[in-house]
Amino acid sequence: MKQKTIHHLSHTDLDGYSCQLIMKYTPYKILNYNANYGAEVKQTLELILENIVKENSGATILITDLNLTNDESKWLHTEVEKLKNVDLILLDHHSTGEDSAKKYDWYYLDTTRCATKITYDYAKEHFNLTEPEWMEKFVNIVNAVDLWKMEEVENFEYGKVCMRLITEARELNKIMFPAADNLYKISLLHEATKYIESVDAPIMLDDNIHLLKKNFFKKAKNNTLDNLSTEFIVTLLGEARNEKTIYYKGYRGYLSYGVGNTSIVGNGFLLAYPEYDFIVDVSYRGTLSLRANNGVNVALISKEWTGGGGHPNAAGGRVIGFKEQYRYNLVKQQIEKIINEKESVAGELEYKKEN
Repeated sequence: MKQKTIHHLSHTDLDGYSCQLIMKYTPYKILNYNANYGAEVKQTLELILENIVKENSGATILITDLNLTNDESKWLHTEVEKLKNVDLILLDHHSTGEDSAKKYDWYYLDTTRCATKITYDYAKEHFNLTEPEWMEKFVNIVNAVDLWKMEEVENFEYGKVCMRLITEARELNKIMFPAADNLYKISLLHEATKYIESVDAPIMLDDNIHLLKKNFFKKAKNNTLDNLSTEFIVTLLGEARNEKTIYYKGYRGYLSYGVGNTSIVGNGFLLAYPEYDFIVDVSYRGTLSLRANNGVNVALISKEWTGGGGHPNAAGGRVIGFKEQYRYNLVKQQIEKIINEKESVAGELEYKKEN
């Protein structure tokens, strides 16, 4: 395979992330993306296509553990045909993709194996896979739980713990921090492979989940998982300041999406970056949570933006008609549209500024 980069889109469950763990053991440059079904798939594929055009050096689009609808398959096939030196490969096991699999030679469907097993077998044949000792056993574990093979008791029980390891890894946000979130989940799975041969392996892994999470976030000094993850998130927010800064009537704000826990994370960010007057987190349903540190009255900002309110340093509201998005830039467009509309309205904010 001659392409420089594999753009690997996979599902957001154990099977999906395990496909990406397998591909880490190939010698290629890989950019990982994750999406659930629905509009998220197409928005993520659009991002992949944009990144390929920017790179302009040929690529492979690898899709695992996701079946595409007929419309999605037709659209993607047409878009890839417009590009030069781009290959398309889809490896999946969901029978709902049967119609697309019959139409396109890049759509590989096998309902007898989970996507991880399909990817593992395919990578050995086509992607120069360097296989570590644990890999075949891990693949069989994922296959057992994903296809619900309860008769394979040992693999099935261990797979259940791995499944929960992924579903409960909610500390990061995959839209705000896609690379970090992907690394977090794949790292957890990699750590899980170390317990496979232990006595009472499912129990051993289950007992150590909290520690595995803490070890990912811990830099030096130990702390609670909440505090370690908050510090990690504040650092990520700071690293993305250029992209995520907004302004309202001369005040500098930070726009986050779906981060939650605004009282702790927001306050931590404002203390770490005092040049910001406020931070606002938008939920997937358009609920706003604003925090300030005596730099501006966010209750008045919330009132002007959404008719909401609260306290000078903590306020909230809701954007009527907000459309859930799966790419941060599309969220920012919606909020900046509100800002631009409201800034044209006369009136000054009452605020308290520390000297």
